[in-house]
Amino acid sequence: MSTDAASAPPGSTRDRVAVATVKELTRRRKLRVEVDGVGIALFHANDRVYAFADLCIHQDRSLAKGTLLHGRVICPGHQWRFNLETGYEEDQDLCQPTYPVTVEGDTVYLDPAPRRVLPGSQEESSS
Repeated sequence: MSTDAASAPPGSTRDRVAVATVKELTRRRKLRVEVDGVGIALFHANDRVYAFADLCIHQDRSLAKGTLLHGRVICPGHQWRFNLETGYEEDQDLCQPTYPVTVEGDTVYLDPAPRRVLPGSQEESSS
């Protein structure tokens, strides 16, 4: 599914974009979408939806083609394991960009601005 932030549902702001349905994501557990020309990998695990920048920060491989295992997304390139909650790779000091996601009814909405994580920490910044 490809969408523009400007096509947000009536009554919503540009900060939320409808990108998929829960039904299509649950069936496949992972899905690649585009928002404003940026590839986003969606994952369904533990009854939650997570969103990552699709291209791995290490080798530019598509994380949507990776594996979900034990709360991690495993990159198909060099098997880096990114935590679904934080985007951090367990053995590196690097963070895969993540995106805020909300689910309303059967629709998955994404905020197209990546979460900001403070360098060297696994905490989101408050600004």
